[in-house]
Amino acid sequence: MKFRKVTGLKGEVTVPGDKSISHRSVMFGSIAKGTTEIHNYLQGADCLSTISCFQKMGVEIENKGETVLVKGNGLRGLNAPSGVLDCGNSGTTTRLISGILSAQNFEVTLTGDQSIQKRPMKRIMEPLSMMGASIESINGNGCAPLKIKGSPLHGIHYTSKVASAQVKSAVLLAGLYADGETRLTEPYVSRNHTELMLSYFGADVATLETTAVIQPAVELYGNKIEVPGDISSAAFFLAAGLMVPNSQILIKNVGINPTRDGILHVCREMGGDITLLNENSGSGEPTADLLISSSQLHGITIGGAIIPTLIDELPMIAAMACFAEGTTVIKDAAELKVKESNRIEVMVRNLTAMGADVEETEDGMIIRGGRPLHGAVIDSKLDHRIAMTFAVTGLMAEGETEILGAECVDISYPGFYKDLERLMQ
Repeated sequence: MKFRKVTGLKGEVTVPGDKSISHRSVMFGSIAKGTTEIHNYLQGADCLSTISCFQKMGVEIENKGETVLVKGNGLRGLNAPSGVLDCGNSGTTTRLISGILSAQNFEVTLTGDQSIQKRPMKRIMEPLSMMGASIESINGNGCAPLKIKGSPLHGIHYTSKVASAQVKSAVLLAGLYADGETRLTEPYVSRNHTELMLSYFGADVATLETTAVIQPAVELYGNKIEVPGDISSAAFFLAAGLMVPNSQILIKNVGINPTRDGILHVCREMGGDITLLNENSGSGEPTADLLISSSQLHGITIGGAIIPTLIDELPMIAAMACFAEGTTVIKDAAELKVKESNRIEVMVRNLTAMGADVEETEDGMIIRGGRPLHGAVIDSKLDHRIAMTFAVTGLMAEGETEILGAECVDISYPGFYKDLERLMQ
């Protein structure tokens, strides 16, 4: 894909359903009793991997596009798949499903694409093993493929070194099947979609400061889920509306869960003009329409407890900082190194190629804003968030920006380029 500078962006956009909530709705619906009806399910490759895995374990899932119907098998109703479960590019699928599989009465092998086979799985293997799970890395490197043999589980209190919703969720899901209470304490609170939705499905789950607590469950019950727009997908239009002069964009029905809305706080602190309209929390997850107007931005320091609330948005924030006056420091974000790519290294290399003054640090970046950027050939490393970040950045750069591997956006936002093009003046 190739992009050139634009004079303004105008219009409204509805982003796809939240990726995290979409994954969980199918997983929890599959192990619940009754039918779960999901609206606005994200039809990206990652979420389709989750559907495929549960279909292979005997769950009847009807994907009508806008609506997905999951006819749950109950908490202990999954069947042994006839072959390996392929999680594709999805870390969420791999890590969360491991918690569920740890308690089943069969053995299974989980794998994924080349990226998944490099991502760290010891972070879930350790707590699940402490609960009694039999889970091993087949290649002995702490990564997928994983061999999981279902076992009786017992409750533990685990202190996680990282604030990770995927680690927390794997442990809580295993905790549904344990013989006693399970607790997980994080350094900071990570996104809480699992706790909200498990409670909605009838589980006994609570949050005490940075500790999530779950009791063993007898049964979960299917429910109706309205998936809000994904704030991680909205982030690209949010940044575009703030950065590109003469712009005003309305982003409809975006999830603004407080454990995910860090980008709103950061953009406002940088001087961004963001108005929340039509706020609603009727379906358990708070939502709003976001009205974004062009703004004069300035550099800030981003670190500490806010990082888990915007970890997926940091590549776009880093690019946005290039157009802000002064210096932006991103710290406490070493987790970026173990995403679909090493996002610190990839962002620094590509922004530098465009003429930005950006420096890599051990746990983040230092960006000195205000320098004009020029087009370049961008290697996305097949990372969907990198590709989308540079599509937006190319709208502010002189000359042509070409993105290699641009099709990888299908992982989370198949219609992204068309939606962006519709806003161009």
